[in-house]
Amino acid sequence: MGNNDEYNHSVTVNFSNTRSFETSFKSSLKETFFPDDPFRQFKNQSALGKVGKVIKYFLPVLEWGPKYRLNLFRYDLLSGITIASLAIPQGISYAKLANLPPIIGLYSSFVPPLIYALFGTSRHLAVGTVAAASLLAASIIQKEVSFTEDPDLYQHLFFTAAFFSGVFQAALGIFRLGILVDFLSRPTILGFMGGTAIIIILQQLKSMLGLTYFTTKTDIVSVMEAIFSQTSEWRWESVVLGLGFLALLLFTTFLRKRQPKLFWVSAISPMLVVVMGCLIAYFADAEKHGIHIVGHLKKGINPSSLKLLNFDSRYLPATLKAGLLTGTLALTEGIAIGRIFAVMKNYHVDGNKEMIAFGMMNIVGSFTSCYLTTGPFSKSAVNCNSGSKTQMSNVVMSICMMLTLLFLAPLFSYTPLVALAAIITNAMLGLIEYREAYHVFKVDKFDFLICMAAFIGVVFFSMIVGLMMSVGLSIIRALLYVARPGVAKLGNVPNTSIYRDVEQYNSMVGVPSMLILQLGSPIYFANAGYIRERITRWVEEEDEKNINSKGDDLQFIILDLSGVTSIDKTGIDMLNEVLRRNERRGIKVAFTNPRIDVAEKFVASDLLEKTGKEWVFLSVREAISSCNSMLQESKEKEVARLQGHCIE
Repeated sequence: MGNNDEYNHSVTVNFSNTRSFETSFKSSLKETFFPDDPFRQFKNQSALGKVGKVIKYFLPVLEWGPKYRLNLFRYDLLSGITIASLAIPQGISYAKLANLPPIIGLYSSFVPPLIYALFGTSRHLAVGTVAAASLLAASIIQKEVSFTEDPDLYQHLFFTAAFFSGVFQAALGIFRLGILVDFLSRPTILGFMGGTAIIIILQQLKSMLGLTYFTTKTDIVSVMEAIFSQTSEWRWESVVLGLGFLALLLFTTFLRKRQPKLFWVSAISPMLVVVMGCLIAYFADAEKHGIHIVGHLKKGINPSSLKLLNFDSRYLPATLKAGLLTGTLALTEGIAIGRIFAVMKNYHVDGNKEMIAFGMMNIVGSFTSCYLTTGPFSKSAVNCNSGSKTQMSNVVMSICMMLTLLFLAPLFSYTPLVALAAIITNAMLGLIEYREAYHVFKVDKFDFLICMAAFIGVVFFSMIVGLMMSVGLSIIRALLYVARPGVAKLGNVPNTSIYRDVEQYNSMVGVPSMLILQLGSPIYFANAGYIRERITRWVEEEDEKNINSKGDDLQFIILDLSGVTSIDKTGIDMLNEVLRRNERRGIKVAFTNPRIDVAEKFVASDLLEKTGKEWVFLSVREAISSCNSMLQESKEKEVARLQGHCIE
């Protein structure tokens, strides 16, 4: 720590080498869309080498594939088989949740994982369908087409929505627009998933109670009304069987938490429930007792659906809306999950490549009778816990699904819907993260409000309303941060050259005759007025304090601009006004450490002509030293003047 002695320096603020518009625009563009600098790998490469790098960039399998060794395969084989055993019941369950034929859920676990293995960068992400996106897409599409009246058209619109999701996701990755996904914050996802889980659990009461007819609405009032308006249709046999299956699943989940090494018991429990349910349904002739089953599942791998995509103008708004919303949700969830496991296992996941991977697997999936897929947390966690080493585990899962489709699909025709309801309910209970919500409440009340907006909107209105309410609050908060930036008054840490916020550190000492303010935000038209008024208020408070304490008059304002990353014309005009106001009061304004964008605006405007470059300093310490020198000179001149007056 240095003393407050004279500060000799050899570096000054650079105002001479201003960048051209093209250079500054390219720099801003690079930082906005290419913060990871993907082009650095193309430097010093031949034309052929650059082509090879481009291909490897878009096909990560060419990076890890040649390095793959047989000793890794035993781990990926076990992981692939394990997640396949989970994918079969989940695929059937979530397809039913979307009101699609169960076989579509199995199709969606065959082709997309193969595509992800080619394009994806996460070693532990396991590809499959998810409950929230299934329900969200269904809630949008069934407003246009009834799945009971026209099931074929309903199914085709799902394929079309998946196509739009894929195009949207791939475009975000190719054009580096992942910043748009960031508007779905963690509190938004937390509240949305919790609300969706509640609705999905309540909807499973249809199968649990053995009901045949149910509402297509997703709000809690409509769901509860549908349940209690059909009390005469409730079947105790279905309730007993469903509660038994759910108890088994909950026990395996409890066992996994108590004994993490027994994770495989929880992983295979959904398949165990399906097998047990099939046996009970077959031998007990369950349908006679009001226990509904899945029904016929035909053999064979995915048929082509390329010609089934429907771009009819009547349905285009619904498919576009479903595609964009579910695509955004799937991206946010999948990338977040991939990053979680990457941090745990100490490797890097490229967000833009992941967007391209998700986009490609949904585009190809839409051509092969699949609907939207992403990386579910439950399946990915099982994949990680079972020892997956590379993306090859997705290939193994895909092969297992192919064998199931070719030879075993009809065996699952007897799966009771109540068994699928128990599997979905157990999975959804894990999405209600009340501890995390309480943690958000303790840390940030506004974040908790954003979380609850999503939760309440989903539960009491609709999934889209919940998302919009939460995202709207998030945007309002971002605008508040821009419109009301932090302006801090700085004081000196005694016997050092360090200056810190006096509100945060009560022991800070003010500098006589000086007001030091730190601006910590880009200065734009939205906040320039606030910053001007805030500076004026600080000056008035400082004058009042000096009058009451009979201290030295305020003579200098030092504005620390080190935290101001950019400034617009309105911001420059605001600083000019601050200069004029305080000049009339006999107060000089100094600036310290302007960033390059700000310094260039100072040069381009007439601000420097009014202040002079000598009033722009490299640091707060240098500015204070210069101001003190001026004060000392002023005092010496005043003493000399008084002495001369006395002699006369």
